[in-house]
Amino acid sequence: MKIKLILTLLLLGSYTARVSAQTPYVWKTATTGGYTYKYVTNDPTQARFYTLKNGLTVILSPTNKQPRIQAYIAVKAGSKTDPADHTGLAHYLEHMMFKGTDKFGSLNWAKEKPLLDKIDDLYEQYNSSKDEGKRKEIYKEIDKTSGEAAKFGIANEYDKMMAAMGGQGSNAFTSFEQTVYTEDIPGSAVDKFLTMQAERFRAPVLRIFHTELEAVYEEKNRGLDNDGRKAQEAMFEALFPNNNYGKQTTIGTIEHLKNPSLKAIRKYYYDYYVPNNMGIILSGDFNPDVMIKKVAAHFNYMVPKAVPAYTFAPEAPIASPVKRDVYGPTPENLTIAFRFPGASTKDARMLSLIGSILTNGKAGLFDLDLTKKQKLLGASASPYVLKDYSVLMLRGTPVKGQSLDEVKALMLAEIDKLKKGEFAADLISSIVNNLKKSTIQQNENYGNRAGNLMSDFTSGVDWRVDLASINELAKVNIVQVTAFANKYLTADNYVIVYKHQGEDKNILKVEKPPITPVEVNAGEQSAYVKKINAMPDNPIQPLFLDYAKDIQRAKAGKVDVLSVQNKDNSIFRMYYRFDMGSWNNKLLPVAAAYLQFLGTDKMSAEDVSKAFYKLASTYSVSASPENTNVNIGGLQENFGATVTLLENLLANCQPDEKALTSYKARLKKVRENQKLNKGSIMQGLVNYAQYGINNPFNNVLTDEEIDNIKAQDLVDILHSLVNYKHTILYYGPQTAVQAGATLAKLHKTPATFLPYPAAKKFTRVKPGENQVLFANYDMVQAEINWIRNEEPYDVAKTPAVELLNNYFGSGISSIIFQNIRESKALAYSTYAYYSQAAKKGENDSFVAYVGTQADKMNEAIKAMNELLNSMPESEKGLLAARENVRKSIETERVTQDDILFNYLDAKLRGLDYDLRKNTFTAIKKLGLADVKAFHDTELKDKPYTYCIVASEKRVSDEDLKKYGVLSKPDLKTIFGY
Repeated sequence: MKIKLILTLLLLGSYTARVSAQTPYVWKTATTGGYTYKYVTNDPTQARFYTLKNGLTVILSPTNKQPRIQAYIAVKAGSKTDPADHTGLAHYLEHMMFKGTDKFGSLNWAKEKPLLDKIDDLYEQYNSSKDEGKRKEIYKEIDKTSGEAAKFGIANEYDKMMAAMGGQGSNAFTSFEQTVYTEDIPGSAVDKFLTMQAERFRAPVLRIFHTELEAVYEEKNRGLDNDGRKAQEAMFEALFPNNNYGKQTTIGTIEHLKNPSLKAIRKYYYDYYVPNNMGIILSGDFNPDVMIKKVAAHFNYMVPKAVPAYTFAPEAPIASPVKRDVYGPTPENLTIAFRFPGASTKDARMLSLIGSILTNGKAGLFDLDLTKKQKLLGASASPYVLKDYSVLMLRGTPVKGQSLDEVKALMLAEIDKLKKGEFAADLISSIVNNLKKSTIQQNENYGNRAGNLMSDFTSGVDWRVDLASINELAKVNIVQVTAFANKYLTADNYVIVYKHQGEDKNILKVEKPPITPVEVNAGEQSAYVKKINAMPDNPIQPLFLDYAKDIQRAKAGKVDVLSVQNKDNSIFRMYYRFDMGSWNNKLLPVAAAYLQFLGTDKMSAEDVSKAFYKLASTYSVSASPENTNVNIGGLQENFGATVTLLENLLANCQPDEKALTSYKARLKKVRENQKLNKGSIMQGLVNYAQYGINNPFNNVLTDEEIDNIKAQDLVDILHSLVNYKHTILYYGPQTAVQAGATLAKLHKTPATFLPYPAAKKFTRVKPGENQVLFANYDMVQAEINWIRNEEPYDVAKTPAVELLNNYFGSGISSIIFQNIRESKALAYSTYAYYSQAAKKGENDSFVAYVGTQADKMNEAIKAMNELLNSMPESEKGLLAARENVRKSIETERVTQDDILFNYLDAKLRGLDYDLRKNTFTAIKKLGLADVKAFHDTELKDKPYTYCIVASEKRVSDEDLKKYGVLSKPDLKTIFGY
């Protein structure tokens, strides 16, 4: 293909993407079914905005692609509105909103209430007392009374109820100015859902408080171990000395967490959890005329009241750079932050454009000048938009031997280019085209729809303005961009946070209080929940894949094409899939990553990135252990141009020794940084536990092998890639035959495919005794994984596996969560999961996890071991778990290119059918005895390998040796370099 033709295709493609007329967005009013609502013309989400008589906002966005509904119940209150003497309050109120009311979560409210009232009073005494001896005595009484009250409570009854109706992702989150409760439910369960939510928000009871507060302590400790969070908190503190964005944090101070007031929590609830300060946002499969009547009927009891106004002194301009230093064990990096106006302003929308000009993943100034040229290990610019103010955050990670001040200079130099307008003239139009594509993709998903609507509601952004923002940005020119940048990005008006690698000498941990495990009454059920369970729902017929019908097949020359047609919009995604990866050739992932720094004989690496971005297309090459994928995606109208560009790059990429030298240094720095990452260290330990000292994780190049890599060797791998057998997966508007015919002209393959290089094999080990693998890491917490390799994959086990995971170890209604977190307050995060092998003939595995304060490690291990050896039995809990699995399958719709990957996954396991169909049928017949038998056979009294990452200053060898034969592999052994 001549370069002239390529450029013609590019120009035609980008022109086509730009010529659509400006879409008008106007607020309109309509009335149907007795309810008046507002809507925006041409809104792709078809959202309706209702305001009920009591001021409650209801936003409904119907779509019938899946028989499920994403629900958000949002409160316009967060850490910004916390009382100054009770920071963290909004967040732990969020935790308490899962504990029930006087109607559910209680076995006997008449007996429970006096004890809860006594706990209220005890906490007020505890809160006001400064005498440590007296405080300990009060806490003993709190602990004792809490244990008595817990006998009448039912922990996690809310979560069990949501699980029983087929709910997924039951959770909540708190940030600066929002507290949001999230559920994903079957459309058939909406009556049960609304009944439960209306009761939940009527009069929450703060039961099982002291163990839940301990979970918040654990969350605080996780934050103290998170260098990224510490850097961000330092940034906000410096940017906002007058606003609570900077004056207080979401989780709160240790001092305030140690001195909670239930009366203050309750006051906060009654001040802010009022209908005129709340919104219910629903997107999914429903009739909005029917839904609004249901919502109104359930929530019209709520009474509006005036909400306390949040006031603050405006921030003074920053006259000179404000510097902060943060220390911790993770790699060093730099953050530069500029302050901007708040979310509802035009300037905040311009800020999003500025962010994309600097970083868009392909053609931004940071992308081309800093990342593509490998001047920095990583660089990004991103807006952080809040109601009162917004922030532009520049983040940079140094290459080997580079100082943070050099990172600063490089990033600020790009800001100077922005201010001078030194960027491609067509970059703004390319950004707009990519935003249009992104909007189409987001609106495909009911969860994304609901999330965007919720975000605008809580931040006070006009939905019409949001929809029109792309048209608004399309009219912006370079002169306006430079004027805007020069107004806000001056030489001295920023905050700079230096994240140093080193010991944080100021770190404090929340001390472990003495807690007596409380009763969780796992097998009990309140009369109210029984009533909800008895409510009828309309069963939804499950839809299972028929691979013969749901997947189209064709040929592109000699290559098989598997296709699913996109009949909804103009988006396509395509994959060249090779059944070889790093186990076949350790250079494959290196070559795949090197490609991003290469050009062709006619185009530079920067030209390639710009061309893809101009087409609103993406490309990537990735190599996993057993597969390599070449991925592209974009608008179908640019399909030919995108494929041509990709094929030209793969066939004609040129070796670049300078880029390779930089990439080798970059690769080594990335590898050094991995050794400073506790997650990577744990991943290495887990692989060691599963496969032994030589395992997939450390199957990497040595430093010497990296030094010996030749640019031509990597380019030869890329040039020859399509000479190996592969399959094309296509999802897009064309049929398989049409796509195959197009690709036959563009995708060149040899007469005979090359055989794959022989793959290295790894075999899972099964130790006959308990072992402990320990790695030292400077942190407050201890993280423990229990690892066990099981028998080879057996499809007949799948129903029991699904039920065991749901009942025993997965989710907040599980046995593991109830016992370790709710009853004993030993962790913020804990789970257990039996994982079936991804390939026929390979072994299943089991993993359990607890992340806990280091001084609780022994208690946490004991608690998990008790559950692994003796599973608590709850008939009602098992029924709820079974219903959750059944209804989740019933309402799951595998769509788009997920159909193709579902088929490939089934093939690997030796199946030619949708496995969910068997599970759905078989699980109805499984009971508690079946799960107990599976647990006892697979988990009880078995040897485990304990993988533990913790500080050796906080965990002793003596303790570690209690659990098995202790090994402390060094980082070179773990990582292989």
